[in-house]
Amino acid sequence: MNVAAAAVPAGLAARMWAYQRERFPIAAYVPLIGISAVSAAGFSRAARGRPGLPDAGVLLVGCATALAFFFLLRVADEHKDADADRRFRPELPVPRGLVSLAELRKVGAFVALTVLAANALVAPALLWALVPAIAWAALMAREFFAPDWLRARPAAYLLSHMVVMPLLFAYLTGLDWLASGSAPPRELPLFLALAFANGILVEVGRKIRAPADEREGVDTYTSAWGVRAAPAVWLIWLVTAGVLVWFASYPVSTALLTGIALSIFLAAFAAPALRFLRTPTSAGGKQVEVASGLWTLASYILLGIVPLLVP
Repeated sequence: MNVAAAAVPAGLAARMWAYQRERFPIAAYVPLIGISAVSAAGFSRAARGRPGLPDAGVLLVGCATALAFFFLLRVADEHKDADADRRFRPELPVPRGLVSLAELRKVGAFVALTVLAANALVAPALLWALVPAIAWAALMAREFFAPDWLRARPAAYLLSHMVVMPLLFAYLTGLDWLASGSAPPRELPLFLALAFANGILVEVGRKIRAPADEREGVDTYTSAWGVRAAPAVWLIWLVTAGVLVWFASYPVSTALLTGIALSIFLAAFAAPALRFLRTPTSAGGKQVEVASGLWTLASYILLGIVPLLVP
């Protein structure tokens, strides 16, 4: 009997639970996505001069929709990377047979239909905000019909794929203004630009590796751009995100509070990348990845949650 096959739980539910632990850890995603969704709605609320948060039911559906959206992006990636994973990363769940691509498609379809129905039930107008994000995600799944061209140009690949972030955050801010039938806040473009910058930070941050950690067939920005250029690009986008937070904070917070917080956050989160520039290590690469997520949380909390707590 094949040992790997014997170790695979029989039921789909059990296998999907094992799959999420490896490829879509809910325990990590729920806090990050939940805080981001609440912050997006909170920013819109504060920028429009409205107290409190949107209806709890709308917020819950929005958080579930964002979580489902990122899960569906993971499912699409499993399909896009199937050949490379089979060749270079056979230990991953799909190549080793834990779940099949067909099973992931079925689960993905069920998840998508469930959240679409939930949106239609609590605030049908939100469905219109999902259309651009879904359309762009569909293009991403097809690699914009130019997979070889994009994969040969990591910067173009990164920028084109990260457009999905402001499209999704337009929906999340719409949990406030769109669901209530109001006009969007004037500062919305700044917040969406921040979502784009933060998306790039997270994506680049998770693909910075020390030379000893590079693997054949696994795309990283350190292998594409170099061990010095990749963290330097990450730092440039960190500063860009900080500038966007500063300008977006004007209608929702005080300049003094934002300035103090940004000074602390930028110094703290830039430190791992600066250390990696000097000495590229395995631990340093992981620290940059962690800093990406922590900065993203901090920036959204500063713009969308702190204004609700500090009049």
